[in-house]
Amino acid sequence: MNSILSRRNFLRKSFAGSLTFGVGSTAFAMTSASGNQDVKIGMIGLDTSHSIAFTRLINDPENPNVSGYSVVAAYPYGSRTIESSYSRIPGYIEDMKKMGIRIVDSIAELLAETDVILLETNDGNLHLEQSLEVFRAGKPVFIDKPVAGSLKDTVAIYKAAERYNVPMFSSSSLRWARHTYELRSGETVGRILGSDTYGPCAIEPSHMDLAWYGVHGVEMLFTVMGKGCREVTRVHQPDTDIVVGTWEDGRLGSFRGIRAGRAGFGGTAFGERGIHEIGPSTGYGPLIDEVIKFFRTGNPPICPKETIEIFAFMEAADESRRRGGQPVQVREVLEKAGGSL
Repeated sequence: MNSILSRRNFLRKSFAGSLTFGVGSTAFAMTSASGNQDVKIGMIGLDTSHSIAFTRLINDPENPNVSGYSVVAAYPYGSRTIESSYSRIPGYIEDMKKMGIRIVDSIAELLAETDVILLETNDGNLHLEQSLEVFRAGKPVFIDKPVAGSLKDTVAIYKAAERYNVPMFSSSSLRWARHTYELRSGETVGRILGSDTYGPCAIEPSHMDLAWYGVHGVEMLFTVMGKGCREVTRVHQPDTDIVVGTWEDGRLGSFRGIRAGRAGFGGTAFGERGIHEIGPSTGYGPLIDEVIKFFRTGNPPICPKETIEIFAFMEAADESRRRGGQPVQVREVLEKAGGSL
């Protein structure tokens, strides 16, 4: 109890405005003395183009959706083992400096100077270690895709957030691609009976096959279908993956991962009243709007169980590949990783 109270006091001093935070069944309210003081955002990881793009969007004085929030400091690392990521860091450090962002030497230093965190490290295998530092400091955090490089780490991150009572969420920007939420709500074609999505699916050997880039298209699929996938079957070829999920109510949803030819993001939703396009991408703006809204309210826009199920879907797809394309139960891989439906 004392540790929770100390975190409450810490957060009260750190924020502007009035916020209500909660993870799981535990929630607490916090009000600061000044509603005019800017909330300072710290960024972990400068090994992805998202770091630069997100900073420009948030620090744009003409963007009313981010008023009162600004990225002020960044810790650049970041992958040290994936060449396509760590080779970007020197250039992105210079880009951030040109925007007036202070570069710090450690996550601890970053946490001491900022109020909320964007965990942007491209290497998902570092996310558990880095997020634990953030949780211990009591700082609300958005974790960019992927939540982690493995399902086991994904489950561990969400459990840690609940244990430390710190608000967090993770998402691909494609969750807010055109038509996704309208379709899910039933506004466009009624109840969704099935959906097919597609997207680029480059594979990084240190991550689950779909987690490195296929996660974008998989998240689009779950945004439209909702959670409740029971079983996953994968057909794998060097240039293409076809992953089919069977939902508990018998609906089918599929993701096509593209590694050759022209690639883009999109899909088709099949509803009771019609068939409708999913996408295309609307860029990073809608995601950033949701991140700032989350920082303001402390309320994650996505149910944690849905994000965990997305990663269980991808782990089941890997297991199906290992078993030569046999169906794999989502519950099986989730329980093996320490989670549950």
